[in-house]
Amino acid sequence: MRGLSNPFSLLWRHRDLVVQFTQRELRRRTKGNRLGRVWVILSPLLMLALYLFVFGLIMGGRFGVIKDETTYDFALALFLGLSIFQTLGDTLGNGPLLIITQPNFVKKVVFPLEIIPVASVMASMYNSLLSIALILVVAPFSHVGGSWMSLLYLPLLLIPLTFLSLGLSWGLSAIGVYLRDTAQIMPLAAQIVMFSSAVFYSPDKIPEPALRYLRLNPVLDICDQARRAILWHMPIDWSVVLWIYVSCFLVLIAGYAAFRRLRPFFAEVL
Repeated sequence: MRGLSNPFSLLWRHRDLVVQFTQRELRRRTKGNRLGRVWVILSPLLMLALYLFVFGLIMGGRFGVIKDETTYDFALALFLGLSIFQTLGDTLGNGPLLIITQPNFVKKVVFPLEIIPVASVMASMYNSLLSIALILVVAPFSHVGGSWMSLLYLPLLLIPLTFLSLGLSWGLSAIGVYLRDTAQIMPLAAQIVMFSSAVFYSPDKIPEPALRYLRLNPVLDICDQARRAILWHMPIDWSVVLWIYVSCFLVLIAGYAAFRRLRPFFAEVL
């Protein structure tokens, strides 16, 4: 049990560094941009407009869960799915490069390298939360309406997403030191994960044989349960939530263990 608590002990011991490096990462991502942090909101909105035009207007996409679903309802559900996936997408894209682009920190024996992936995930989560906040502002104008009670479910679903992203970030950043091709594979992997995460559709539309395998990806259920609870005011499935926590926690522990195992050899490879 002591080994399992190590990631949380690490974050608590170095909480000041986590905050400092998260702020540093946020500044780095907007450095040189004239619009600065406006892109944090503008970028997902432009992506939403593209996907809404293709899947909503051209293909007539609907989630088909609520009655009399409008294009506006579809847009909200789509944007929520994209906002949730944004953290994981950034993790998959940036993870393999986090350590190899920071060789100076690797050579400092006393520096906790585990902080670098944590700061990256926290910066991505911050951006995702801004997008989700925008959804919460406009959700009451849907025909379903808004409910402040549904907000209680939001942290419940974002905590395991953070676990999953941290585990993947630790694991990919460590593997990326040894297998540089990982960085080339991840953009395609991110697209595959996005389309298999029920961002654009409801899991109810997936044939049962395929759904059994796609549910191995906990983001699918996170997106689905978030839409049901936050936008459509439906009760969440607690058995599904339990599966989300178990699977994401296992990825967290596995990624942290891989990072700790490979870390002593980073300096030799770099």
